[in-house]
Amino acid sequence: MSEGRENGPAGASVYVRRDDEPPAAIAVEGWRYHHMGIPTRVPRPDEVHVPELKIHVAGFESSPCGIQWTRIDEDAPYAEIVMTVPHVAFEVDDLEAALKGKEILTPPNSPSAGVLVAIILDQGAPVELLQFTNRKTAA
Repeated sequence: MSEGRENGPAGASVYVRRDDEPPAAIAVEGWRYHHMGIPTRVPRPDEVHVPELKIHVAGFESSPCGIQWTRIDEDAPYAEIVMTVPHVAFEVDDLEAALKGKEILTPPNSPSAGVLVAIILDQGAPVELLQFTNRKTAA
């Protein structure tokens, strides 16, 4: 058994995180931190309304830690937990693969050109997964 691993049900290898290790999403899956979304009901001076998503966002462009404030319109079709509980967002290389075996709260969608997004539930908390399909690669 290697470091960070234990045998789980049916002998499957399960990642067991130590205090000094990153979560399995990073260490095993290779996901990359993108932002933390914090729901609010209070309008922020720098917020931008995205009417097609029924959401107001603020702070993402200027926060050194990737904090994004989200104020969701009352008639938005999102799960209550997405509208009330903060979420962490990770960039993934393959959204379809990352969703396998996960409980999906918001199915894959494209909020803007070149971006695919889905929200899953992990231990009772929403987690956003993003795949950027229009990334320019280095020559």
